[in-house]
This record gives sequence, C-alpha cells and structure tokens, in this order.
Amino acid sequence: MRTALILLFLLALAAMPGALLPQRSLNPPNVDTYIATHGWWGRVLDRLQFFDVYASVWFSAIYLMLFVSLVGCLLPRTLEYAKQLTAKPVLTPRNLSRLPHHETATLDGSPDDLIAAARTRLRGWRLVEREEADGARSVSAERGYSREAGNLVFHFAMLGLIVTLALGKMVNYEGQVIVLANGSEFCNSGTLNYDSFRPGLRVDGTDLSPFCVRVNKFDAEYLPNGQADTFRADIDYQAGEDLTSNTWRPYDLEVNSPLRTAGDRVYLLGHGYAPTFTVTFPNGESRTQTVQWRPVDNLTLLSEGATKFDPPGVTDSAERRTKQIAVTGLFAPTALMRDKILTSGFPDLIDPAAAVDVMRGDLGIDSGRGQSIFEIDRSLVDSGRLSRVARQNLKPGESISLDDGTKVKFDGVVRWVSLQVSHDPTQVWVLASAILMILGLGASLTVKRRRLWVRAVPDGEGRTVVRVGGLARTDQAGYGEEFHRIAAELLSPRRDT
Repeated sequence: MRTALILLFLLALAAMPGALLPQRSLNPPNVDTYIATHGWWGRVLDRLQFFDVYASVWFSAIYLMLFVSLVGCLLPRTLEYAKQLTAKPVLTPRNLSRLPHHETATLDGSPDDLIAAARTRLRGWRLVEREEADGARSVSAERGYSREAGNLVFHFAMLGLIVTLALGKMVNYEGQVIVLANGSEFCNSGTLNYDSFRPGLRVDGTDLSPFCVRVNKFDAEYLPNGQADTFRADIDYQAGEDLTSNTWRPYDLEVNSPLRTAGDRVYLLGHGYAPTFTVTFPNGESRTQTVQWRPVDNLTLLSEGATKFDPPGVTDSAERRTKQIAVTGLFAPTALMRDKILTSGFPDLIDPAAAVDVMRGDLGIDSGRGQSIFEIDRSLVDSGRLSRVARQNLKPGESISLDDGTKVKFDGVVRWVSLQVSHDPTQVWVLASAILMILGLGASLTVKRRRLWVRAVPDGEGRTVVRVGGLARTDQAGYGEEFHRIAAELLSPRRDT
C-alpha cells in the first residue's frame, strides 16, 4: 500500500508538465514556438518527452508500476478478507475489564436466558455462542465487515479506472471540423474530412463510426455587453439504416446538449463567420468562394482570413502562378472604425464589413506543401512573388476593381460552426469505476469495524453476573456511544456496577 501511495504521488507529479507545458498532441505549433523561444532548454525538454507527457516512456512506466502495485496489494488483501468472512468471531477475552469499553451488572435470571436475550439484541451481528468450563456462557459478536469490503471495492474500482483509461487511449478518437451553416454537410467517413484529428494508439482512421451531419442554420443570442447568452445549431443527422434510406432526423445542437449517435458524441464548440467573395477575371469568367475566417477577438468576433482563387483557363503553370488571387484582411460583424482601422463593436451580424487586401501572384497552393487556409505564405510576399494590388473597406454588395480588369466583390457572409466528434467506448466503464470508487470510499469511511462480547456467570446465589466488553477495530469516534447503548439494554432492568 505504501508503494501504491508513492506511485500515485509520482503519477500526479509526472502529470504536472502536461498541464504546464504545451503538448504536441494538442497544439504542435505552440510546441514549436516554445522550443524556438527557449533554445537549448526547449530542446532538452523535447528530448525528455516533456511535450508528449502522456505518451512518454517515464509516464507510462509509472502508470504500469502503479497497476502492478495495486494488483500486488489487492490479491493478498482479498484472500485475507475471504478468510475473515468464513472465520468465527474470536474467543471472549478472559478479563473483559481490560478492554477500552466494558460494563458489569448482576441481574436476575439464568445465564441461558440472559445469553438468549443478548443474542436477540445482537441480531444482525456475526456471533457465536460458547459454553465455558466454569459454567459460564458467552457470546462473541462482530460487525462492520463491509468496511474492508468498501476498501477493496475502492481499490478495485481504481484499478478498473486505470485499465479503462488505458484502453480508452488505445481505441478512442477525437476530431474537430468547421461546417458552414448553410446546409453544408459533414460525414464521419474518414480522417480527411476533419480539420484536425487525434486518433488513439490503435485507431488508423479506416473504421470510424459512419454518420452524417447537415448544418441548416445557426442562431446566437448575446447580452447587451456582447457576452454570449445561448448558441443553437439547427442540424439534421443520419446514421445506421438512415444512411441507405437517405433519411434525415432533426436535432437542436447546443453547447451542453451534444448529439449522441453511432456510438459517438457531436459537440458544438464555437462559431464564426465566412465571408463570400466573387472574383470576375478579365476573360469574364468568375469564381465564388465562401471560406471560414478565424476570430481574433472572441468577444466581438473580429475575424481574419484569406480566400484564395486560381485563375480559370490558364493551362501554363508558370503563368498561372503569376495570376492567382488572395483576398485577405479583417471581417467585422458590426463595423466600427478606430483611428481609420476597421474593428468590430459587437459579435452579432448587425453591420458587417470587410477590410480587404487583394494579393496577386504565386500563392504556393500548387507547390505540394500544406499551408493554412487562414493566411497566406508571408515568405512569398517577402520574396516578391506575391504582392498587394488593392486595399479597400467593403460592405456586402460592394466591389473593387484591379488594374488588369479583375473585379472582386464582397457578396455577403455565412455563419460557420465548429463541431467536435468524440468516440470513446470505455466512457461507461470509466463512469462506473468512478461511481464505485465513491461508494467504496464512503463505505470505508463511515462503517465501523467493532467487536462485542457478553459473558454471563452464575454467582451461586440464584443471580447472574453479566459482563459486557467492546473493542473498535478502527480508530474512529462513535463506537463508545453505540457500546453504552447496547450495554444499557443488555444490563437492564437492574444494574449494580
């Protein structure tokens, strides 16, 4: 038990870096920034796996040793408890007056009658009657076996919690995706459909729970100070046989009301805005895109982003890389000018406007390297391969014309929602283990293990000397009151102490 307690302390200590330092599984860019900022110290922490705490060798070793320690602790205790359940209460001590609790009285009646009365009073106790050599009769009683049972339940539940958490890390997965609230759909058919995806150790993304979600509308209500009051997404979903029959079922998705389907949970995390831009090229062809922009101010939902366009009809790759268009800048749902800079005064869509920079040149989107959808590659700007050709504030319906005849129009804005899909088949067992831990701990703290003995000895004058002794097996207050109450009942109606 001492070893298990030490390992529990070490496990809590080992988990602290996971809370204090950025973790690669949650936010790789933050880890890279931390390492770059702290130089050699960051590189040392990286080699020691401090940015992958819960997958590190040393954390797993502590976890495994705790598991082995608990098993080694519980097996002998369980066997000992099984022996206690089949064993009889111990013999009545020779001198009951040496016990912490004891009382004596001389009563009318035979030892058999008084012992029968004691047996009736101690109903519910484990007891055994014995006849002693001098003609005395005694009762040995014991109660509170459920205390050790609660202790064992607590530790077995802790062991179950450790096992289920470990299994959950192997088979669970969690992914986030942004879906436009204009009837756009998301299907849980593969990892490529997610914006970010964190698989368990045994998840390869080929066997995800099949279901689809369609986001029809998103409504948000705000307090006068701009603080969010309620979020609600009007969605339809289909799973199981609905996928083959193309049946959609409605659901109101709210922050604290996730959709549970196909063994997964779909949470509403947040929302934002996706401006719609139409670019009309000099040859008359146009392209329209609605791309989410990310909030830079969570209170007012001032957002930034980049909507990128490839020119149509250009087959030469070198020429195409000189005519690609990116609309970047800021979007304000409630426009407000401060020092001639666009900002937002309220998160709701009251007076939308966008401050756009139109970039033309090589966006690097066909280079084979991944890039953020929210921004352009600044190295291309620094190298002169991408340059700004226009800057203007636009209201919905307004447009800006470039020097080559290209026209960029701000059509409007669509809301988007951020969804999180969580799959963890072990969560029920984790909950069951946690509940059993609480119940077992409650039993071990509230139940008192105690013993009580009654000896009835004839005094040779037709009366009987009755001695009662008690002993608490645990250092816990309250048994003295119970003992005196039982003794008072057993030693009445006449009592000479």
